[in-house]
Amino acid sequence: MILAIDIGNTTVALGGIKDGRVCFVAHMDTVRTRTAAEYRAEMERVFSRRRNPERKVWFEGAVLTSVVPQLTGALAACARHYTGKDPVIVGPSIRTGLTMGVPDPEAVGKDRIADAAYAAANYPLPVVTVDLGTATTFNVVDGARVFRGGVICPGLSTGLRALGDRCAQLPQIHLARPRHAIGTTTSECMLSGSVMGTAVLLDGMTQRIEEELGSPVTLVLTGGLAKYVAPLCRHPLTYDPELMLKGLALLYELNSRPAHRGDSRRFQPPEGAEQGAERRADKRRRSGRHDGRRDEARRRNAG
Repeated sequence: MILAIDIGNTTVALGGIKDGRVCFVAHMDTVRTRTAAEYRAEMERVFSRRRNPERKVWFEGAVLTSVVPQLTGALAACARHYTGKDPVIVGPSIRTGLTMGVPDPEAVGKDRIADAAYAAANYPLPVVTVDLGTATTFNVVDGARVFRGGVICPGLSTGLRALGDRCAQLPQIHLARPRHAIGTTTSECMLSGSVMGTAVLLDGMTQRIEEELGSPVTLVLTGGLAKYVAPLCRHPLTYDPELMLKGLALLYELNSRPAHRGDSRRFQPPEGAEQGAERRADKRRRSGRHDGRRDEARRRNAG
């Protein structure tokens, strides 16, 4: 089993991946002042709930991505404790299966690379991943597996907190799926603007990306807040809550042993996701053929 560690701004996600499947997921708070010993004690508590207490937990290897540099060393030490070797740390020098088409690859968030690498290997191209967390990030991979860049916006909950903090008469509210676009109370208005507004952002931005690429895209949503937004989107999509962890495990495989053809497809998307994406792509192709026939008929009639 592989230990995947995703150090985010709000939480540290831990995942156990075996044979391409996520066996468990757990979360710890991101506390920038914690030491390696403190995080290891927390991990022991997490693992003790998922194993026979008589047996010591052990992993074949570990992979780590971090957007909080001051915690990278502490969590890497924890990974060494459980594996006996250095973890694969996601960075600009590792194999990803992607060509970086941006001027400064080192500046791209490592979590974004993990999302994009897995999606490019397991979904029809071009593909756009959207990770809804503290920030909302779009990552675009074109049909030639080139990482083209993306979009970064304030996260859904980040925006809600800012409203409550900066607007004296607006309350702090709990996230939920709004039932209507038009709210009748202050809380309903805030939910609609935040949650439904994010869905509209996803639909609109995806359409703009498709126009720039000149091609329909496969849209994949992930992140802790995606469950609120996904049902409200109108663009066809796949919700893959474990995209990041599976992406990390894929990067581990690509960088811990000699690469073999087909390795990048060992980690499976949610059941039915590929078939659904292929059906959508086929529908778009048929629609394009019909449009072309109509255009040809118009030209003949005009002549």
